Amino acid sequence: MSIYERDEHEAVAAEVLQRLGNRAGLMFRNAYFDTLDRTIRIGPRGAFVITGDIPAMWLRDSTAQLAPYLHVLDRDATMAATVSKIVQRQLWFITHDSYANAFNDEANSAGHRGDVVPMSPWTWERKYEVDSLCYPLQLSYDLWRITGRSDHLASFRSAAAVAIKTWLTECEHEALSAYRFQRFGGPLTDTLQRDGRGPRVAPIGLTWSGFRPSDDACELGYNIAGNAFAAIVLSYVAEIAREVFNDDDLAIQADSLSEQLRAALAQHGSTQIDGREVYAYEVDGFGDSIFMDDANVPSLLSLPLLGWCSTEDPVYMSTRFAALSPSNPFFTAGSVATGVGSPHTPTGWVWPIGIAVQGLTANSTVERDAAFDTLLRSDGGTGRMHESFDPDDPRRFTRPWFSWANAMFCELALEVAGLRGYRRAPLHPEVRA
Repeated sequence: MSIYERDEHEAVAAEVLQRLGNRAGLMFRNAYFDTLDRTIRIGPRGAFVITGDIPAMWLRDSTAQLAPYLHVLDRDATMAATVSKIVQRQLWFITHDSYANAFNDEANSAGHRGDVVPMSPWTWERKYEVDSLCYPLQLSYDLWRITGRSDHLASFRSAAAVAIKTWLTECEHEALSAYRFQRFGGPLTDTLQRDGRGPRVAPIGLTWSGFRPSDDACELGYNIAGNAFAAIVLSYVAEIAREVFNDDDLAIQADSLSEQLRAALAQHGSTQIDGREVYAYEVDGFGDSIFMDDANVPSLLSLPLLGWCSTEDPVYMSTRFAALSPSNPFFTAGSVATGVGSPHTPTGWVWPIGIAVQGLTANSTVERDAAFDTLLRSDGGTGRMHESFDPDDPRRFTRPWFSWANAMFCELALEVAGLRGYRRAPLHPEVRA
């Protein structure tokens, strides 16, 4: 069964090859068709998307992996139908378990079974991350906005209601949340302290997260980029609720929580570095904050890409400067590559996703093209992207097949080639932390 129109996507690959040359064009083609041909499986509950060399479906990854194909959905009805099936699967997963981040294709109890956390046979991993709920809502909106179709929205209202209820509960984490997570025998970043309750927070209007987008435990409980992402998608929920369902109650709930998060971010979401206001990476509501950035999205660097602010927002620009400097403990400069890494992988290694995000949010073609050239030099001779690599020797890398990284390479290639058409407008161009 076809899941996309081959000729349409062959034309995209041919155009990239013509505009960017053989090496870039061939790498683009490999990465572009890899996701289409190897990761998507159609089944009775919709479409299942594996993340690559791990046979599970992350709500985050399965959305990010589709980013390069959003630009052709308006002219490939078959691919749009496939994305609809993927969204339907994601929304079902949210209603099944809003605290899980990754799922199985069947109720086969695959994945992490030794964790001290209640898990159904459908759940691969139950690390609660704010962004896991954001991504399917974002993809639902993107598909509707690009194509006008609404068949994928059949369970949208129930999934959105579950997400809102979860986020509201975690706004009062200490008082209301029953979520716990413990994993023994691994690194401390793989488990939550306080008997699984995780970082202690004071209620300040933000919503708590146990884990970061990297799947590492939060040091402080309020992830700023994750809260900004939630505020963005809640505005999408409100728009769909009004325009598709004529559901004022859901729209009001979504708008109210979005406004609450934005107000809390404005009051509590920033810190100071060298006298400049920057977005914090995490805060706890008691006055403590940390500054860093992680390559995994949502990141501080990715805020304009998500639709939070303009790339020319002064606070974002100051944040960007700090994130791409030694002020960020996970920024590394090597002889082959420079960029943002993650505590999830070896110290000092760089992530292609972070390099791609830097290029996609750059205000100059010089910086954008330099990021793309870095990715071309960083495949370690494999012709594809990886999770992370040694910036002095890209032949040393983690995860031989990581589809999200390939997708982000494709996104930047489309940007450099002038073929990336779909972009998200800032939620509020004047927003300041």
